[in-house]
Amino acid sequence: MINYIDTGKKDTRSGFGDGLTELGRNNKNVVALCADLTGSLKMNEFKKENPKRFIQVGIAEANMMGIAAGLTIGGKIPFTGTFANFSTGRVYDQIRQSIAYSNKNVKICASHAGVTLGEDGATHQILEDIGLMKMLPGMTVINTCDYNQTKAATIEIANYEGPVYLRFGRPKVANFTAIDQKFEIGKGVILNPGSDVTIVATGHLVWEAIKAGEELNKMGISAEIINIHTIKPLDSDIILKSISKTGCLVSAEEHNYHGGLGESISRILAQNNPAPQSFVATNDTFGESGTPQQLMEKYGLNSQAIIKSATEVIKKK
Repeated sequence: MINYIDTGKKDTRSGFGDGLTELGRNNKNVVALCADLTGSLKMNEFKKENPKRFIQVGIAEANMMGIAAGLTIGGKIPFTGTFANFSTGRVYDQIRQSIAYSNKNVKICASHAGVTLGEDGATHQILEDIGLMKMLPGMTVINTCDYNQTKAATIEIANYEGPVYLRFGRPKVANFTAIDQKFEIGKGVILNPGSDVTIVATGHLVWEAIKAGEELNKMGISAEIINIHTIKPLDSDIILKSISKTGCLVSAEEHNYHGGLGESISRILAQNNPAPQSFVATNDTFGESGTPQQLMEKYGLNSQAIIKSATEVIKKK
């Protein structure tokens, strides 16, 4: 079992903010738009350094998407910033018509995703955004796991031509991926090789999967752990290669199991190598108010839930 070290808990939204700041210094075509949440999205430094390339749209998210689409026509690379709920559910029509349909080079950057938004409750949390965005033709969907990976992803998507949905979170979480990592869109990462069960995790659940793998190892169960940061396009090769060894799989995500990562994996397995799969995800429900830790525990989005699912799915082989 490979040991991963938490170098110090940091919020993934700060990874976005720092990545955007670095982009602002190195790429003059990058512009940023925000819907009255500059501090929450950690966009203040970019705004300070690039006042002429920052647009404060106000509480007008639909307008922000339209402006962003228009800016691409002049060769700009717009990064929009607001909460995940407001980045998707509130403006789906504008994204579909003005960005996805026209294949505009807009980077939709969404913070405070999932139940770990916490005390703001169900109206501000969103657990269906990955499904909404992955169904749009041509939309790339990325869900990062820690500060370092979020920063690397933010920088890399500026080099990618086409619409991107980048999803990250509010709370401080373990920061364990390499500071100098090369972020490859559409390429999963094997964190630990194993032979008994495959655990495919995304976002905040990646660290929980690592912790689960350590406990499973103590139980004599060898878990292959894969970090899927790109949900679309999904790295089917890494999943199929793993399942050919282990024969069963657990998917783990901070999202409704309808429309999420697990559902995409099920399609790949059904088409290529049918195998038992267990889902760690929210069960067709909205969230509620509470601390991130309380909510992750209540909705079964933690290492204990992954361990339980892994032991159960192994029995189905």
